[in-house]
Amino acid sequence: MSEICSSFPTTGSLYFWAAHLAGPRWGPFASWSCAWLETIGVISGISAQAYSGSQTLQMIILLATGTNKGGGYFAPRSVFFCMYVGLTIVWAVLNTFALRVIAFLGIISIWWQVIGGLVVIIGLPLVAQTTQPASFVFTHFEMAPESTGISSIPYAVILSVLLSNYCLYGYDAAAHLTEETKGADKTGPVAILASIGIISVFGWAYNLALTFSIRDFGYLYDESNETGGALVPAQIIYDAFHGRYHNSAGAVVFLCIIWGSFFFCGLSVTTSAARVVYALSRDNGIPFSPVWRRLHPKRRVPVNAVWLSAAIAILLGLPILKLDVVFTAIISISTIGWVGGYAVPIFARLVMAEEDFNPGPFYLGRARRPVCLVAFLWICYTCSAFLLPISYPIKWKTFNYAPVALGGVLTIVMLWWVLDARKWFKGPVRNIDVQNQFPNL
Repeated sequence: MSEICSSFPTTGSLYFWAAHLAGPRWGPFASWSCAWLETIGVISGISAQAYSGSQTLQMIILLATGTNKGGGYFAPRSVFFCMYVGLTIVWAVLNTFALRVIAFLGIISIWWQVIGGLVVIIGLPLVAQTTQPASFVFTHFEMAPESTGISSIPYAVILSVLLSNYCLYGYDAAAHLTEETKGADKTGPVAILASIGIISVFGWAYNLALTFSIRDFGYLYDESNETGGALVPAQIIYDAFHGRYHNSAGAVVFLCIIWGSFFFCGLSVTTSAARVVYALSRDNGIPFSPVWRRLHPKRRVPVNAVWLSAAIAILLGLPILKLDVVFTAIISISTIGWVGGYAVPIFARLVMAEEDFNPGPFYLGRARRPVCLVAFLWICYTCSAFLLPISYPIKWKTFNYAPVALGGVLTIVMLWWVLDARKWFKGPVRNIDVQNQFPNL
């Protein structure tokens, strides 16, 4: 991805890459498929962050008002959904301002993630009076068939890495803004690689801090515990602080740090989603494209694209009012869409003739074919895993609706291509062409 970004630094990057790497014959179809996969993934990414932020806020309120055992307030589905909608609207409002505002908040986000992450990672094991030995953390295998209905060890291993796979994407967000930065062919690849390195180190350290600090594994999923069995990390953090200080104040502070991370991440994803919608509408790939590609006359921000993304994200959260596995379904849709969008340019890069590729400053050389092959196969595995049920027996409330939702949307998109879009959609439109056709942009 970094190599391709270095060669094609432009807004709407993924499907622009796909169009040029696939060549004139397959470029339009590759671009169309990639654009819609990316759009689905990035908009549902807003939903994933809004859900995570709402769940953390739900735990903050619960622990601050007395815990599940002490009469604390556990937000019901309707209130939870209001939190979800509220976060999405706040992100949309902030993204209607100039890029300078988002850039300033991005700087705050970086320091929040680094300093806050270090506080949680270092502080949690120090606070916990009882910690698990290294043998438990690195060699112990635990399953919960009584709560999930899953007794197969290989199946459980596949499901156990879903959340990590979900967290290890979105690094192309830097490429969506490269057209608005200097030296994009160098800064884009650096941003992609740096984000992967940082999240790998911090994510691994965070997981170690949590697992070392587990007091009683069986108690984490107990619906009668202090967090209602709703969020395992919150219970681990609560046990650590309550065990030492006999109150939940420290747990609330740590959860506020984590909530801030979700808030800033959701803000960034909303920015990225708006840029993707704008880029696709600029190329007439979305119904009512002239509306969504319209820029604010002063701020030069795609305001309509921002609010379209927010509105769809809110609609994706409606199942919160009825279903229990909404988060899994949302991250499944987001991951399959976003990572599936990665697969198109990567596969095109894998099969294209090397003499047709114009490398940038970041170039893999002979390593590009094995790297592309491994990346493409990993994406296929990841997307397949996210379609699996996570709870048995399968019931209405535990049904992973991601395959149905994603399959329905992709069917409509592909039918649109076969019946109509293939006749006029030729891939990304050059900026100069857009300006000539739409001088008011």
